[in-house]
Amino acid sequence: MNGNILRRTGARLACLVAFCVLAPSSATGQELMAARDLGDLSLEQLSSIVVTSASGRAEPISGSLTSIYVITSDDIRRSGANSIMEALRLAPNLEVAQSGAVGYAITARGFNDTLANKLLVLIDGRNIYTPTFSGVFWDAPDVMLEDVDRIEVISGPGGVLWGANAVNGVINIITRPAGETQGGLVAAGGGNREQRLSGRYGGAVESGHWRGYAQGTRRENTELPDGTETLDGLGRVQGGTRWDFAHARDSFTVQGDVYDQRDNQEQPLTSELRGANVLGRWTRTFQEGDTLRVLSYWDHTERRQQKLDTGYLDWSHVLHARGAHRVIWGGGLRQDRDRIESSAALAIIPEDKDLNSWNLYAQDEIALHRNLDLAFGAKVDRNSYTGAEFLPSVRLGWRFATDHLAWAAWSRALRTPSRFDRELFIPGTPPFFLAGGPDFESEIFYVYEVGYRGQMSERFSWSATFWYDDLDKQRTVEPGPAAATVENGAEGHSQGVEVWGTYRVMDRWRLSAGYNHLEVEVEPRPGVIDLQPAVNNNSDPNEWAKLRSSLDLGRAWEIDVMARYYGALEERGVPSYTAVDARVGWSRGTSLEISLLMRNLTDAGHIEWAPGAEFDRTAFLNVLVRF
Repeated sequence: MNGNILRRTGARLACLVAFCVLAPSSATGQELMAARDLGDLSLEQLSSIVVTSASGRAEPISGSLTSIYVITSDDIRRSGANSIMEALRLAPNLEVAQSGAVGYAITARGFNDTLANKLLVLIDGRNIYTPTFSGVFWDAPDVMLEDVDRIEVISGPGGVLWGANAVNGVINIITRPAGETQGGLVAAGGGNREQRLSGRYGGAVESGHWRGYAQGTRRENTELPDGTETLDGLGRVQGGTRWDFAHARDSFTVQGDVYDQRDNQEQPLTSELRGANVLGRWTRTFQEGDTLRVLSYWDHTERRQQKLDTGYLDWSHVLHARGAHRVIWGGGLRQDRDRIESSAALAIIPEDKDLNSWNLYAQDEIALHRNLDLAFGAKVDRNSYTGAEFLPSVRLGWRFATDHLAWAAWSRALRTPSRFDRELFIPGTPPFFLAGGPDFESEIFYVYEVGYRGQMSERFSWSATFWYDDLDKQRTVEPGPAAATVENGAEGHSQGVEVWGTYRVMDRWRLSAGYNHLEVEVEPRPGVIDLQPAVNNNSDPNEWAKLRSSLDLGRAWEIDVMARYYGALEERGVPSYTAVDARVGWSRGTSLEISLLMRNLTDAGHIEWAPGAEFDRTAFLNVLVRF
């Protein structure tokens, strides 16, 4: 990375750190809540971890009628992850393939791509799914990992609460309240592929708490299997703040981030990324137990050839139990203002467009019997392209024994058109080889699931889900009289099994494992010619497995090892691989922590995506200080 980028990165980071230090401070200066050591919790306590992404209300994960896995803050810390993408490797129900320094292909239940278009991702309720290309640009989202409380990962549809595009899953990244991040924290680390420096300080104000943070990251270029340097390294600085207040029955949160990222390239088309966001949330708890939540945010993202502004307003009303019924209802309004500069290679026409959408939903959870629950609901999700869409879901849960839950579900989910589907033209000027499909409709999924979750003993718990998707109106590229167009000419099915569990060998040693089997079959309908390469619908391994060991040696030392196996991506020419990562950590109470992370210990080099980089052995030393 050249010296100018380093100087700019250092200057911006210094300004952000100054913001954190000069903000109003509390008298104590001590962090009220140290990192939680979930390794000390029993399996029964772990199974009672509260989640909110599945039903819209706080509930223990053991009672959730969906396939959900929680990555805790302690999981993230002990993994040595330096980014959200690395932390997501911990979820057994996710496919995670790295393609470059910041390039990733991440999804659940198939159809993976570097812009996987059937997976919804949120950060504290802020949706980072882009309507331009359908998917998540994984170089954009970033948070200070020390502030993450948990990551809730749902595999399967979440349409009633989260709407369209939550087809294969939902990733909900939830950060800690400011009151849990008091005092100061500095973390610094480096290795042969990455360097990182971050700082945070939190304090108290009247009726509330605040925190401010700043962090800088430098990632080196990766190399292709033939040794060619890819020039995909970067320098990034980011900072932000969060304020939480509470008064009587009301609580308020205001938070925001700013970031600037420079790629390590020297070509004229070097991409740059910068952005800012601000989010506000108001929650009122009524005397009878009902809860009303109103959330709004503005998000600005700017790349070299695109500017996207998103404004969103959402409300939800959670009613307390009325007899056998527990109802939640709500709605939302969203506007995306997209501005894109065309190039000779491609164009999106018109270059400037506003996309408007709204939604309304309701869900009722009914206690049919003391051991039998029924949840049904629906969402009406209206978008600028196809109008109002209907997303129903029915779920049934049976607690046939203590700590044992069987559940079944049926859902209708869909992936709505994006500007890429409707308004993309290649090349950028006529005559076009490919023209977007003006009549392209939503891709439709009818999802059937059967699951089990239970604790077999004090030391062993596990979860299993079988699912089947009936696919209709899948995207095709079909020849036309003037140019190929995007249509809905394919159908098919996908199915799979996902299993994971935890076994506590002894009080200080815990094993976690997961396995997924996946089959996807999508074919053009009779008479339809699809010009897309097969890789567009077949970029998934048939199976993958993960095994993680967490061992405490006394109160000071920790040893964590994770092995992951992925089957081959036949269409992309990516062979199967096994990678082993290990972390050794030492701590002195809660004030000092030193850890060494070593990746790909048993593998001299492998690729995870094609086209993509080859990844070899790396090391990263991290030092964290709390004060």
